[in-house]
Parts: sequence; C-alpha cells; structure tokens
Amino acid sequence: MRISFLIHNAYGIGGTITTTFNLAGALAERHDVEIVSVLRHREHPNLTLDSRVRLRPLVDLRREKDHDLHARPARVFPAAEYRYHQYSELTDRRIAECLGTTEADVVVGTRPGLNVHLALQAPPHVARVGQEHLTLDNHPPALRTALRRAYRRLDVLTTVTEADAAAYRRKMRLPGVRVAALPNSVPDPVLPPADGTAKLVVAAGRLVRVKRYDLLIEAFAAVAAEHPDWRLRIYGKGEEHDRLRALIERLGLSGHAFLMGAAAPMEAEWVKGSIGAATSDFEPFGMTIVEAMRCGLPVVSTDCPHGPGEIIADGVDGRLVPVGDRDALAAALLDLVRDDGRRRRMGRAALENARRFGPAPVVARAESLFTEALAARSGGHRPVPEAAGVPGALVSRGFAARDLAQAAAAGVLRSVRKAKERR
Repeated sequence: MRISFLIHNAYGIGGTITTTFNLAGALAERHDVEIVSVLRHREHPNLTLDSRVRLRPLVDLRREKDHDLHARPARVFPAAEYRYHQYSELTDRRIAECLGTTEADVVVGTRPGLNVHLALQAPPHVARVGQEHLTLDNHPPALRTALRRAYRRLDVLTTVTEADAAAYRRKMRLPGVRVAALPNSVPDPVLPPADGTAKLVVAAGRLVRVKRYDLLIEAFAAVAAEHPDWRLRIYGKGEEHDRLRALIERLGLSGHAFLMGAAAPMEAEWVKGSIGAATSDFEPFGMTIVEAMRCGLPVVSTDCPHGPGEIIADGVDGRLVPVGDRDALAAALLDLVRDDGRRRRMGRAALENARRFGPAPVVARAESLFTEALAARSGGHRPVPEAAGVPGALVSRGFAARDLAQAAAAGVLRSVRKAKERR
C-alpha cells in the first residue's frame, strides 16, 4: 500500500508526532510511506524519522509566514479547532492541492481539523482514515458539531483508547464509518531493561499545567524525607519550567529533584530509573507510561481519563491513584521505594504487559483497518457521495459549500434508494 500521513507540524515535539513517526517507520517495513507536514518552522525534525519514510512540508514558515494568503483566515479548517489560529487560506489551498493530487491508497489524518480536510477533499479512490489523539469529551461543542458533519465521509476513525471509541460510537452517530481503537505504539527497546536497583524516579513530558509536575514534586518531598538517597528526574521543556524550579527550591529539594530538559530518544533515560511517574489531570493515552513500561519500569500514575487505566494493571505492573491526590501519590511511590522485591516484580510485569504496544501488534491492527477501508472503497461497498456527482474538493469555499455538498449527497442517495425500491 501507499500510505500518507497528514500532520500539523512534524518539526515540533509532542505525542502525536512521536506516535506518527513510530507508526510510519514500522509500516515502512512493508509499505510505501510518507508524512506530509502542513507546517515547517525549522530545517530538521526534532525527532528521528525512519530513513525509509519520506517527509515533505506544505507551508514553510521560515519563508512564507508573511505570504498574503497566510494572513487570510482558513475557511475549510474548522474555526473551533484548537490550532485554527495557525491555519489560513494558504494552508487551505496547499492541503487541498496535496489531497487532490495524492498518489496514496490510504491517507491518514492526525488531528480533527486535518480529518475535516481529508473527509471533504480526498479523491474518491482514497481510503480516508481519521485519527483522534485527544478525546471526544475534550472537544468543545462547536467542534463536535463540525466533526459530526464531516466525519461521516471518513472510512475509518481511530481513537487511542477503547473508552474513547465507545464514546464516538455512542454520541456521534457516524453510519458506515468504522470506529476502532488503535493504541499508540512504542518501538522495541534496544537497551537492556532497568533492573530496579537504581534509586531514581523518572518522569517525562511537556512542562505544562495539565501534566501536574507540581503534584509530583510535592509528593516526592515525602519520598526524599524518608529516603534521602532517592532522586527524581523530570525530562521535558515548557512554560512551567520556572514555576517548577521555584517549587523545588522552596521545598528544599534542589539536591533531590531535577528538571533535566528535553531528551530524545528517552529510552536511555528510562532504563536508568526504577520507577516511572505520570501525574496528569487528563491524558488521552499516556505515551510516556508505555515508554517507561517497555523499559522495565513500574509506573505510578493518576487514574485520569482515558489512557492510564487501559495501560496499567493496578498493583500488577504499576499503581493508579486518584487525580490530584498528592498524599495517595506519595504513598504509592513510597510503597515501591520501600519494597525492593515488589518493585522488581512489577517492573518485570510491566516489561511483559507492555509488549502489546510494540510495533508488531499495533502495525498489524493498522494494516487490517487500512486494508478493510481500501477494499470497501474500491469495491463500492462504502457509500461515496462525490461518486454520484458531488464535488470531491471544496477548495477554500468554507462550510456553506460543505453543507450544500452534503445536502446534495443526501438527496442523491435518497433518489437511488427510491429507484431501487420501485424496482
């Protein structure tokens, strides 16, 4: 298959970029794979991309941020989408041109606004797979309305958890669209796993409020008070850095808790630790949890919606604690710090249980979904409104054109059904 991923900005840092690079690299073992980055702001990606995967940008902000069309608001990319302010008539046109000329068999959108472009503008022969890396309940009502209208023209919609897939099936009413969970994958480790002897807790991710690293630092103060030889390392960068640094100093943890900056890849840092930690208020999946477990670390995590509870078996390969509960978090950390044997047993269980998030099972699932979608579309089993005379590319014409196209499609399909009934 020829597979194309459409992503916001492959040159940045984030969970969606990481999992897209991971999946694209794994698929490149057997398929022709490219990543199309709508935006580009630097020469090379921050993350390492498999050399077999092609990467091409559509709008290079280093040279085109002052383009006349980039000053005009987007009319296809939905206004309620979180990244709307970064899109424009220029991105509308470049995305439409890219989709209109694609040679891919399958195109995979990786965020809501790009899924809308894909649903409305992909050629009839292309299997359309929309990925959701956030959750339905996290989307504002205006965005859910826009997605409900557009997503009906997708072939497959994937979510990263079963819970979110169930929410889409229950609340969005997407007839004919296959809604399935496709978890993020983590490459097979290349280093020996952690052995549980290091006196080190490791966490990683963007330093933003939702990750609640302040809660982790406060909970670790109890660990340091009882076990002063243990250390905490937090990897990542972000807007919370200075506030977290001040908190570490205020709690007297300067020699115990450290903000390490960004590290990529993280595997070499995970294997140095003995316990992983994740303290988010909200986590659509929990990529760093899987990364830590694949390196042999039991993870202590808040039981936030939706991901951690589908990844961690509480008391078996990690611990789940209530969201925002500093004391419960401290107690769970101390439970593993105090008990060397339990910590090592749970680390071995984490290593084994996290194999389901390796490239092989996730790629097999993705290939199955892509093949099924392509077969349905090429075989005419998936209703395709544009095949009945509705324009397939609404280039920079906005939601009015989209709604007219959908209304026309509905009218065509009703006429077909009535003709069949008369026969």
